[in-house]
Amino acid sequence: MHGASAETRWEALADAGYFVPNDRFFVRNHTATPVIDAAGWRLRVHGAGVREDCSFGYGEILEMPAVTVDAAIECAGNGRVLFGEQQGTPVPGVPWRLGGVGVARWRGVPLVEVLRRAGLSPEAVDVLPSGLDAPYVCEGIDYGRVRRPLPIAKACDDVLLAYEMNGEPLPPDHGFPVRLVVPSWVGVASIKWVGDIEVSAEPLFSPWNTRFYRMFGPDHPPGGGPPLTAQGVKSAFELPWDAVLPAHRTLVLRGRSWSGAGRVVRVEVSTDGGASWERARLRGPRPAAGWVRWRYTWRSPRPGAHTLLARAADETGGTQPGYMPFNVHGYMFGAVVSHPVRVVRA
Repeated sequence: MHGASAETRWEALADAGYFVPNDRFFVRNHTATPVIDAAGWRLRVHGAGVREDCSFGYGEILEMPAVTVDAAIECAGNGRVLFGEQQGTPVPGVPWRLGGVGVARWRGVPLVEVLRRAGLSPEAVDVLPSGLDAPYVCEGIDYGRVRRPLPIAKACDDVLLAYEMNGEPLPPDHGFPVRLVVPSWVGVASIKWVGDIEVSAEPLFSPWNTRFYRMFGPDHPPGGGPPLTAQGVKSAFELPWDAVLPAHRTLVLRGRSWSGAGRVVRVEVSTDGGASWERARLRGPRPAAGWVRWRYTWRSPRPGAHTLLARAADETGGTQPGYMPFNVHGYMFGAVVSHPVRVVRA
């Protein structure tokens, strides 16, 4: 647990199948989880980018044409603690190792369907969904409810107003009654407990695309980089940190790799700290917005401390670097992760 947030344990995914079960899926909240009565919930759609203000009830949303999407949601700070542990540049914030990501099967209504029913204008530029959780207050500053603009092109492409997660109604911690799912983008874009959507004819801004979720630091522009969108390539082993493994046996190492740019097409594993690499075997489904599972056979490891590494490449040619440039919020750590294990005599 990290305050109001909770990290998925990678070793708990070894028997989980492709999707992360709802009770093991990471939780990232800026404030406390709200309790919302679906019977009284309304989704308001308004602004200069639609013909008229309107609202929809939960039952109306359920009656609209639905789609199912297999997609990852990943906190932009996933891997943040590794800036300090692996690169010697610690940063503040929720100390995720790699458990701030999960893939689920989401069901709901394409956001574009709701926008069209509100009379989407050709002049629409940005869409600003807002959550129904309490206003976020940090260091005495009230930033208001969590909200982050989406460009109209993304909003009308693959964004979902989801009301089911892995075949069940959304759990409260994951956005009941309705949340956004924005495939391949940083998790903050997938606003939970959504209750208001402004559609504008001009660019919109909020603290979540100006003050937060941008890159600041010596390796980035003086005023900060652009708002974060697509995630990079990452890999993780389905092992606890500092796992204890038996020596002189054939071990099957399992893991998962993913990318915000497209399908992962190759995974390589090193059991000697990067001195040599071998291909892992990819298995199971590979949806573009999800992840791929893989396995690697490690034969007769010797007793002692070992460092496991996994690196992936996606269909666009994107790969995992050996080092990530520092940023003050610790966002988007995508370097190859050094996973320590200890091999002991059985």
